Amino acid sequence: MVSYALKNNPFTLVASLPRRQCGEKKLLVDDVYPQIFDAILEQRIAPGSRFTEDSLGQAFGVSRSIIRQVLARLSHQQVIILRPNHRPQVAAPDLEQTRQILHARRLTEITLVRLACQQPRRQLQPLRQLIAREREAIERDQRGPAIRLSGEFHLQLADVAGNAPLAQFLGSLVPLTSLAIAQFEGRAHHCCAWQEHATLIDALQAADVEQSEALMHQHLDHLERRLLGTPPTEADL
Repeated sequence: MVSYALKNNPFTLVASLPRRQCGEKKLLVDDVYPQIFDAILEQRIAPGSRFTEDSLGQAFGVSRSIIRQVLARLSHQQVIILRPNHRPQVAAPDLEQTRQILHARRLTEITLVRLACQQPRRQLQPLRQLIAREREAIERDQRGPAIRLSGEFHLQLADVAGNAPLAQFLGSLVPLTSLAIAQFEGRAHHCCAWQEHATLIDALQAADVEQSEALMHQHLDHLERRLLGTPPTEADL
């Protein structure tokens, strides 16, 4: 295992990555993207920090070309801020931005679960597999992967709903929510997410529109309360 300190940067990235041996598969963008996103979610790359492509490439043992593609993807998701003549910077949504993001998610996801109830039940199996991976990450205390997988659950659910514009819009909100969770949420609070996801899938399996909507509302209520400190709803009480 190797630890890299990125010099001349206001943060230290500890990348516990094995050295690639001769003949091992070359890392691709899809391999490196979750590693860097997880490092951000675990705050091994701190919110608001700046870095260089070279330093990040050295830390993860990949070329600048791979790093640029990963940063472009994270920039599209608004997780990384890219500006001409400036070093890449990790976004740091404040509470008001987070409030607006969660409000937009609620309007979007209630519609998506309603649509998902109309889709074939066989499409839900990949979501159950994703929940199992999320649960495993939580049990292993892998905070970054657990947050990322929780977000992927919502994105895959949007795909199941079958409305591409809504799914694309949600795709612009979920990564920022993951970033807010990493910033504001205590470690102990995240462990119930997979259980709420599993209960929601059961309601979708039964094509119970009313219950699915109620569970999504409750799920987002819990997230709002953890991130923003909003009081519990009557349903929670």
